[in-house]
Amino acid sequence: MRVGVNAMLTDRSVGPAELAVEAEARGFTELWLPEHTHIPVGRETPWPMNEDAEIPERYRRTLDPFVALTAAAAATSTISLGTGVCLVAQHDPIILAKTAATLDCMSNGRFIFGVGFGWNADEMRHHGVDPDRRRTIGREKALAIRELWTRAEASFHGAYVDFSESWQWPKPVQEPHPPIWVGGGASVLRHVVEWGDGWMPIHGVMPVAELTRRLRTMAAEAGRDPSGLAVYLVGLPRDPTMAEAYLEVGVDGFALAVTGNADLDAVRRDLDANAEFRDRWLTREPTPWIGDSARESPPRSVSRRFIP
Repeated sequence: MRVGVNAMLTDRSVGPAELAVEAEARGFTELWLPEHTHIPVGRETPWPMNEDAEIPERYRRTLDPFVALTAAAAATSTISLGTGVCLVAQHDPIILAKTAATLDCMSNGRFIFGVGFGWNADEMRHHGVDPDRRRTIGREKALAIRELWTRAEASFHGAYVDFSESWQWPKPVQEPHPPIWVGGGASVLRHVVEWGDGWMPIHGVMPVAELTRRLRTMAAEAGRDPSGLAVYLVGLPRDPTMAEAYLEVGVDGFALAVTGNADLDAVRRDLDANAEFRDRWLTREPTPWIGDSARESPPRSVSRRFIP
């Protein structure tokens, strides 16, 4: 069972190296950091976690995840380091391929490439991305990155990414490449099945049980081994009933949220509470997938809204 921690670190929070060291010392398997390059002031897009609320200030101040995870890599030796998630459509894929491969090298093969397509339409437009095409664009960029990672002479010819045969090193340490886990709701499942290695749903904003079953079925129909696709839930609360429900539908990894407090002692207390919860409630293996079985969904208090 993989149990990691996710945090939104800023210029006012504890540092990524400090957090990574403390998380590794407590046996957490991953550290996840999110990405927002900026937040446009005149936003047209509601915050998906609470459409009626103002977006929290920490979104404006997030650290660049690749730089922050490099700092974490230098201070640790075993914990995996993941983008949770990288907004891949908003990047130049050639530059991003090198950045991510370099992080995998600097961490000696500990990088997990969590990618997503984003929800903030204003932010996308500032990067020249049409929000209505973000999944198509993101797919092409992810596929192009995979080509650069896995081929000595890589090329890609698509509608949004086009480059001739090229050399690019370093290659990632992990073979054939770092795991690519796709974050989002129902609309991303086909991407997970086509080119992903796992799915990263978020607690509280999508029907994870229903979509996990759908993902497994889609994978089997496409000729992929459903058990080979990780299902890693981000933002599990310290709720034993909820944890058991997710384990029952086959979720096989969790990220527990950690405060972005600048007080290291407060962060340590939060990590201690998460470690205690993990050791008590997240020790058993998830229920294996057995086809279209009629398992119970998590309690209906889980919101059925989807991240777009």
